[in-house]
Amino acid sequence: MLPKWLSNQIMRAFHKRDRRQIRLLNDCWFFYYNRPDRNSESGNLQ
Repeated sequence: MLPKWLSNQIMRAFHKRDRRQIRLLNDCWFFYYNRPDRNSESGNLQ
């Protein structure tokens, strides 16, 4: 699930059409989503 703070920043960047910020936040999301501790948790739930 996307954290609220990240969702707010992404929405603001899209509203301002700030491509640099959108790319940066997108990279942050993939880093957050693919972090090792999250993957081990999701593996235990299945």
